[in-house]
Amino acid sequence: MKKSMETALFLLWAISLVATVGSLFFSEVLGYAPCELCWYQRILMYPLVLIYGTALWKKKWDVAFPAIIMSGIGMFVSIYHYMLQKIPSLSAADTCGLVPCNGQYINVFGFVTIPFLAGTAFIIIFIVHLFVVVKKGRNNV
Repeated sequence: MKKSMETALFLLWAISLVATVGSLFFSEVLGYAPCELCWYQRILMYPLVLIYGTALWKKKWDVAFPAIIMSGIGMFVSIYHYMLQKIPSLSAADTCGLVPCNGQYINVFGFVTIPFLAGTAFIIIFIVHLFVVVKKGRNNV
């Protein structure tokens, strides 16, 4: 495996690890109860740490293939969740059960919320992984 591929795997692993630790910090340290959409985002983010960690340890990109699918789905869940928070007409009715999905535990600079942070991580992971797949495909042709 080329050094640039290994660096990309490490970067993807590190981003997913920071996102995972961040979500655990919000819920376990600060006591913010996750809503239903937050749980879906966690379900899609947490395995990325193991997937990219395993791919990095084995030095095999093929092991990381499920991660691009999971990050793509997570990206759309996060965008939808963020839209529920920021577009009032989308969240007019009760959403998500006991903890409302349109609630904002944090709102830094008027736009940085927890789904924004998760979405940013998913988007970066997806784009970096996609670039590596395209680069790897060009090298194999």
